Amino acid sequence: MAADEVIPAEIHHDVPTAARIYAWALGGKDNYQADRQFMLQNLPEFPEFIDLARQNRQFLYRAVRYLAEEAGIRQFLDMGCGLPTDENVHEVARKFAPDARVVYVDIDPIVLVHARALLAADRSTAVITADMRDQEELLRHPDVRRLIDFDEPLAVLFLSVGHHLLDEDDPRRILRTVIDRAVPGSHLAFTQIVCSDPERAADIDARSNGAGLRWRTRDRAETAALIPDGLKAVEPGLVDIVQWRPDPEQPPLAPVPAELRPYAGASKLGRDLTEYGGVLRKL
Repeated sequence: MAADEVIPAEIHHDVPTAARIYAWALGGKDNYQADRQFMLQNLPEFPEFIDLARQNRQFLYRAVRYLAEEAGIRQFLDMGCGLPTDENVHEVARKFAPDARVVYVDIDPIVLVHARALLAADRSTAVITADMRDQEELLRHPDVRRLIDFDEPLAVLFLSVGHHLLDEDDPRRILRTVIDRAVPGSHLAFTQIVCSDPERAADIDARSNGAGLRWRTRDRAETAALIPDGLKAVEPGLVDIVQWRPDPEQPPLAPVPAELRPYAGASKLGRDLTEYGGVLRKL
């Protein structure tokens, strides 16, 4: 972010945020020293995070393409959407369904600042600043009520945000609130970082929560247990997301930033830390 850019009062540039860190891994420029410092301090121990962020963004493209093109979904709620970057949900959806409607939700006010500029003339897409833990409140938002019709199938996206939901937040309640009200044929897309090594998972949690990033690393069984009842996983099911309908021809991401490039490819060295999830259909 440019040094002379005015920072809204509610944006704390001295504390790292998930939205800015994630965007940096994707090649974005909208970050502060606190975000870069957190990443560079922790990547030597957890170098896989660069790959996982980028794998999740690639999964977003494939999942939204499936939802729009094959499942016939025309309305999307993207929870914890993060900063705008290449191949955003509304852009992917409209490649395959030009009439798609999208509501983005994020608690980081910088997301609203940037998304408003991007979507200023788009009446079929909205971004709201809201806490995804308070599902009832965000469902009352005027833009949600304007764009989302609960009499039609919809898709609710919780992509790479499950690890930001602590156990005391009741993540199962959060994941089920919208999909429970949705009609059959609606879909839930969900991913979260998982770790099969309890000691390494505890270290991730301690470092992240110590920096003010709410974090709960789970294993695959714990993550699968969060999925609401009444949903059937779309093939190939809940998996390491690089295995979910891989497509070597999908659009490439922006290059990895130079400072992060030494850590690119680290996910291939071991498989105890992965991004896990899939797409599920309401029966």
